[in-house]
Amino acid sequence: MALADLPDVLSNLEASLKQIEAVLDPESKKVEISELEQQVSAPDLWDDQANAQRVTSRLSALQSDVERLDELHTRLEEAALMIEMAGDEGDAEAAADVEKEVEKLKQDIAGLEIRTLLSGEYDERDAVVTIRAGAGGVDAADFAEMLLRMYTRWAERNGFNVKVMDTSYAEEAGLKSVTFEVSGPFAYGTLSVEGGTHRLVRISPFDNQGRRQTSFAAVEVLPLIEDTDHIDVPESDIRVDVFRSSGPGGQSVNTTDSAVRITHLPTGLVVSMQDEKSQIQNRAAAMRVLQSRLLLLKKQEEDAKKKELAGDVKASWGDQMRSYVLNPYQMVKDLRTNHEVGNPEAVFDGEIDGFIDAGIRWRMQDHDD
Repeated sequence: MALADLPDVLSNLEASLKQIEAVLDPESKKVEISELEQQVSAPDLWDDQANAQRVTSRLSALQSDVERLDELHTRLEEAALMIEMAGDEGDAEAAADVEKEVEKLKQDIAGLEIRTLLSGEYDERDAVVTIRAGAGGVDAADFAEMLLRMYTRWAERNGFNVKVMDTSYAEEAGLKSVTFEVSGPFAYGTLSVEGGTHRLVRISPFDNQGRRQTSFAAVEVLPLIEDTDHIDVPESDIRVDVFRSSGPGGQSVNTTDSAVRITHLPTGLVVSMQDEKSQIQNRAAAMRVLQSRLLLLKKQEEDAKKKELAGDVKASWGDQMRSYVLNPYQMVKDLRTNHEVGNPEAVFDGEIDGFIDAGIRWRMQDHDD
């Protein structure tokens, strides 16, 4: 990109940022920040810990949004000055530096634009993610563990917190299933496009004949339940079983029956929790995930009814959503968006923002059609 072209690029970026601001509405956020700061300063705030956490989390998210917008405006102004100085002085090194900064601004503003597309009812929530090994035997269990690492690394890169809630280990290697909570602004809205069937093709490290193996794993993403959701689950509708927590290879990691399995009798939904320290904590965690699944089930039924009334007969887009190919070539491709990269190692190390961004844009376009 020539130095002479950069002012026009900056002008376009400024226009994009103004459009983003029109959606994010920083002025209304500042008003809410002021109100929340008053609540935070109240001496009895932490008498209700759940409410205090909601207030402080909301305040932090709003402050982050406003600071991010202010920072981008400052960087655009500084980049304009850098372009002017580089042109006046004919400094090739300065020109290269400002070109890099403009490219970085393009990426950061495009990333912020994605946030404006997250306007669903539950998009701002924390997420509960479950990964289950599918067809493919021990390779599928190993794949499930690879996906857990991928999402954990992605969360670390993006400043999200991850808490593993339940783990069911496979006998030989890997995981039968794992459930974890991802906490941070718009965690559910961001990760919701990862739900579906993931497919791995590779030379199996567990096959002594070195044959190529295809294996599958299912990813489920739920919004975390909140007190205001009013999902009533009568005691008569659930069966609660307790058992001892187990680790890799089936070994017991607890000497008491602290793990909890809750079965919702009307729907057949089953939730297990074993990673908390006590049976009471595991039961509470299991109920939260069960309520989250019931909440999503209720929303899916409502959406299905709306589609039926509207005559929408399009199939669900969740199945076979992404392929990870390690042999005979190296490629990860999303089958919905056609976004692909040729470096599976980086993807499994958490570099999935490109897939997530493309998925969010695709979903928005798909719903607009």
